[in-house]
Amino acid sequence: MRLTDNAIRNAQPREKSYKLFEDSGSFSLLKPTGGKWWRFKYRLDGKERLLSLGTYPDVRLKEAREKRDGVRKQIAAGINPSHARKAAKLARGGTNSFEAVAREWLDKYKQGRAESTIVQVISRLDRDAFPWLGDRPVGEITVLELAAVLHRIEQRGTVGTAHRVRRHCGQVFRYAIATGRAQHDLSGDLRGALAQVKAKHRAAITDPKDVGPLLRAIDGYQGLFVTRCALRAWHPWCLCGQRSYARRNGPSSI
Repeated sequence: MRLTDNAIRNAQPREKSYKLFEDSGSFSLLKPTGGKWWRFKYRLDGKERLLSLGTYPDVRLKEAREKRDGVRKQIAAGINPSHARKAAKLARGGTNSFEAVAREWLDKYKQGRAESTIVQVISRLDRDAFPWLGDRPVGEITVLELAAVLHRIEQRGTVGTAHRVRRHCGQVFRYAIATGRAQHDLSGDLRGALAQVKAKHRAAITDPKDVGPLLRAIDGYQGLFVTRCALRAWHPWCLCGQRSYARRNGPSSI
């Protein structure tokens, strides 16, 4: 079934995201916040992939179809649309674009760091920074542009992510300064402009009877190796206190 302009224009948000399907693998994803995102689902190298075609009403139905048809031609020619899009972005912005500089910085930043950390940084920049700043020459980005990016994240209710993206952008700007492509770290101007992350207070164990279950939980922990080592290092000190308590009150008290 083919969508119509009226259908996409009059579609209302629901409690959960839902899709309005177009033919040939494209559809409109409607968010609870009211956003309407064009998506194109396709297969390449045996894998199912998803490509963004823009948002409505900035991208109208006719333009979304034209973009979809262009992507289908790339696939037929053996071209990966995602790679082609990234190459086009870098070509437009040159080596001075924010995305190009950020990826240079990431190549250096990832040395000696966990793969999971690098994946998180790239994911945040890909999702929350590159769509709005990626094509811009890094030295021409303004404080207001960066502020708009961060406030957009903040309005989703993910204040912690907004602070992390500000920190990542600051690292990119400082790398750009070091390589002669920018003169100022804009992230510093926005220090204090975001809402504060609410601290989660975790009560300490004060009842000796709760120490036994804690030690058993530590012994059974199967998470990260570094975390296990840290828990094992702390464990003997806690165990000494437990034994002292047991001597005073009897083993059954634990």
